[in-house]
This record gives sequence, C-alpha cells and structure tokens, in this order.
Amino acid sequence: METSDSAVLGNPLTTFYLAALDMLDADRLPFLVGGTFAYARYTGIDRETKDLDIFVRPEEVPRTLSAFEAAGYRIEVPFPHWLAKVCQGEHVLDVIYSSGNGLARVDDEWFAHAAESEVLGRRLQLCPLEELVWSKAFVQERERFDGADVLHLLREAGRDIDWPRLVVRFGDYWPVLLSHLVSFHFVYPHHRDSVPSGLISEMAHRLAAQPKEPFNRICFGTLLSREQYLQDVHQLGYIDARLPPHGRMTPEEIAIWTEAIGKKD
Repeated sequence: METSDSAVLGNPLTTFYLAALDMLDADRLPFLVGGTFAYARYTGIDRETKDLDIFVRPEEVPRTLSAFEAAGYRIEVPFPHWLAKVCQGEHVLDVIYSSGNGLARVDDEWFAHAAESEVLGRRLQLCPLEELVWSKAFVQERERFDGADVLHLLREAGRDIDWPRLVVRFGDYWPVLLSHLVSFHFVYPHHRDSVPSGLISEMAHRLAAQPKEPFNRICFGTLLSREQYLQDVHQLGYIDARLPPHGRMTPEEIAIWTEAIGKKD
C-alpha cells in the first residue's frame, strides 16, 4: 500500500499541492496541515490518501480563498460553517476552519501548539495532537467512525498529550473524551499508562456526581452524527444540540450539512 507521502509524490497531485503550498507561503497566509499527513506523523501509520487538508482560522478564510481565486484556482464552499475547496481540474485541496458539528473551530491555540514535520519534502506546521484528538473524537457516523484513529493517537502519542489542555478543549462535552478513554483501556490494556493515572477515575466520579436533570427535549447525539439522530430531532421533537446555546451552527448550516448526507464531502 502507498504511504501518505508516496501516494502523492510522483503523480500529478504533487505539482498541484506544491504549487498551492508555494502560493500560501508567498502570500504569507498562515495554515496548518492536518488529515492523513498529520495522523501519520503522530501514529506512524501510513495509509493511502489522495487528500491534503489545510487548516486556517475562520477569519483568514476570505483572504485565503481570494488569493487562490486570483491565482486562477476554482473555489467551492460546500459547507460554509467549516469547509471550502480549492480546485484545479480534478485536483482538490480542502480548506478547513472548523468541524462538521461546528465545535472544533480553528483558533490561535491550534497555531500556538502546532508541531513541525516534513510533508511532501517541505517543513510544515501540523495540527496539534490535542486538536487532532478533539476533532476526531466527535466523528461517529455510520459510514465513518474515527474512534480507532483516536485510540491509535493515544497509543502512540498519549505521553506527549497536554492532558489538561485537551480536557479544556472538550469543555462541557468531556464525557465524549471519557468514552474514548474507556475504549482505550479495553483495546490496549498494555498501554494503559499512556493515559494519566486517575484521569478516567476522576471523570467517572464526575459523571456519577452529575445531578439527574428534569426531562428536557435536547439531543446531543447530533454533535456525534449528522444522520443517526435526525429522527430524534425531526420526529420526536428533540432540540438539536448543534444550535445555540449548546452548539455554534445555524438552522441554515444544519440544513446544508443534512442535505449532503450520502454525498462525498
């Protein structure tokens, strides 16, 4: 199987990606590399890919896309709340500035804690380990579940994680992190020391100590899957947690994201 670098190097994508990276550098546009390239550097797991994902702050999106458009690239914004695409012929570069559920928005923390690595023969900044775990932890679709990616990151790089910072990233949604940590203990009993001793216990006690809430019509499942909890929202009358004050998405953004179910993002 081709590795993440070799899958791109030596084929026409190389010219496209390197030209795009050159343009970003020339225009002094700040970006981070994520996706399979970052995952491979943290885990040592290379897998075939034809994608290069760059991450930018939301406020930098207009300037970034305008620069590409001025350079002759075609711009698409299929999902205004988190993803744009830079196209040239059949080749596509993903420009990411949040996550599908709207929670993991790219901010200064991503850049402050970025790691440097070689990608496509260049020294580039990678998405931080903590942000990679944070964003992947919520991808729990029927057709795509990133839980194994999270566990591989914990196995290979758990000792390098800034755990207090990661817990802060999850905020009120720390039970999602706890669920992955429990899975990690089950899957990799020999690597349990990769997670700080007592963290699972502390979170479990916190979970047990939560007071029972009166029945309310809110479903947080939509933060994990855009499809599998639609019945709860559309037929059973639950409030979609992606909406404020719990989430950051608008009804219009949710509608666009829902309409694309089954299509290639």
